[in-house]
Amino acid sequence: MSARWKQPIRLLTTQVRSYATKPAPPPFKIGDQVYERDSWSNATPTILDKLPRQLHLDPSHPIGILRTLIEAHFDNYEHLNSLSPIVTVAQNFDDLGFPADHPGRSLTDSYYLNATHMLRTHTSAHEVESFRRGLERFLLTADVYRRDEIDRSHYPVFHQMEGANIVKGAEGIARLRAENVVMARDLAKANIVISDPTVEVTTTNPIQDEHDPEDARVISEHLKNSLNSLVLRLFGGLRKEGSDEPLQVRWIEATFPWTCPSYEVEVLYDGKWLEILGCGVVRQDTLNRSGVPDKMGWAFGLGLERIAMVLFSVPDIRLFWSRDPRFLSQFSLGSITPFKPYSRHPPCYKDFSFWTAPGFHENDFCEAVRDVAGDLVEGVELIDEFVHSKTQRRSVCYRLNYRSMDRSLSNEEVNEIQVKVVEEVVDRMGVEVR
Repeated sequence: MSARWKQPIRLLTTQVRSYATKPAPPPFKIGDQVYERDSWSNATPTILDKLPRQLHLDPSHPIGILRTLIEAHFDNYEHLNSLSPIVTVAQNFDDLGFPADHPGRSLTDSYYLNATHMLRTHTSAHEVESFRRGLERFLLTADVYRRDEIDRSHYPVFHQMEGANIVKGAEGIARLRAENVVMARDLAKANIVISDPTVEVTTTNPIQDEHDPEDARVISEHLKNSLNSLVLRLFGGLRKEGSDEPLQVRWIEATFPWTCPSYEVEVLYDGKWLEILGCGVVRQDTLNRSGVPDKMGWAFGLGLERIAMVLFSVPDIRLFWSRDPRFLSQFSLGSITPFKPYSRHPPCYKDFSFWTAPGFHENDFCEAVRDVAGDLVEGVELIDEFVHSKTQRRSVCYRLNYRSMDRSLSNEEVNEIQVKVVEEVVDRMGVEVR
């Protein structure tokens, strides 16, 4: 249930903007469906143009290769890969227990078609409907959409995989218990060291009141065995040549709206702990809303780009969207091969200073920059800010780093783009250039 497993902590900004207004554009037309716009509509053409790409369905693309490798590990699960990215707000938030003031609901964080429909921010948006359909073991892979900062590891469109395994009654628990014996035996033979202080139940990560403690223990153990085995399969072969050091994995307490207890999994890679996924025991009220109150089980969610950047040695997340044959030709079905850079183009920096308007949010600024510059902008960094002592107006200076993945950019070309960026930001957000 690759979802908003991890949420940035920030205050929910008001939905009322004081940015400059424009004549109302026509309704969204996506496929055969028409969505009327309203005050919530903030999905841009730049983002909507990404909907048909579906990188996870390309079997020779790093995202598609990783998907098929994980599906092979969970070969007796149903694999769902073609669900529409347009969901209701209820599917994306309400059905999963997100509070009304959760920051993920903000216009600055998510893409809305209107007040009732949006682009999913996580694959967990399909969890309740999947349980309601009677699915008990499934993997769900899809593109997800979030407004975000601009740098080499963030992109407004990325791919997640959701996994779930729920069972009914004593017979289901008995099956999980038997599978635990087999998985634990295989892990004991493997070259892996697992640190897991979460085996101890705590008041901050408790067993749900509706669950029998022993049943909950069996489910958590099955979740951990399943995911430790997956991590071993993906990362066990990445040790340096000649090294016999074991793969190191650690489990950490976490908090997600739709699981309890909840965990995060990290892998020690290149001397640093890399967060891989979030998971937990599905909250019973989520299953109740799904129409299966007699079932219980676990779910997990992971981001494919984060793992693929490590496995395939891809240094910039924008490369996954490249159509350049020099990138795409390096990968083939079922094989993990390190990416070999085919060129190194110099960056070009441009600074942009302005007085902000009321309601200014950095994600909105990045969205405006991205709509003009597209994938030519590699990073946006706040390098200076201050508040005028008399007027209390806030001044900011952002450094925009332009760099193409495929060719060199001339200073003249970047200057033209920067002029358009400034015009768009002023027009859309009502800022005053300094």
